[in-house]
Amino acid sequence: QVQLVESGGGLVQTGDSLTLSCAASGSSLSTYVMGWFRQTPGKERDFAAAISALGTLTDYADLAKGRFTISRDNAKNTVYLQMNSLKPEDTAVYFCAAGTQGPRRRIASYAYWGQGTQVTVSS
Repeated sequence: QVQLVESGGGLVQTGDSLTLSCAASGSSLSTYVMGWFRQTPGKERDFAAAISALGTLTDYADLAKGRFTISRDNAKNTVYLQMNSLKPEDTAVYFCAAGTQGPRRRIASYAYWGQGTQVTVSS
């Protein structure tokens, strides 16, 4: 079992930066693909970014390309999402997830999820 806890969310202004963290316990993350998703009320959870188990490969949704950077520190059992040039449309609850197989952009590929952290970007 993997327990994931996100942190780092908050209220920021347009153009600001924010770094989210996802700390794991219960198991090492070093064998898991890690992903970040986001969700707004009434909408589906959207893929934002993913990183391979060893951190050698990354994948970004169009919404994240050029602004978000996913990284991981397996020694600290933590994954990060650095978000720059934030926009009001980035307002959402951000979730991290751990998975072992399947397309990294698919929700069903991830077995473990955190509880989410709220990011609010004011205009």
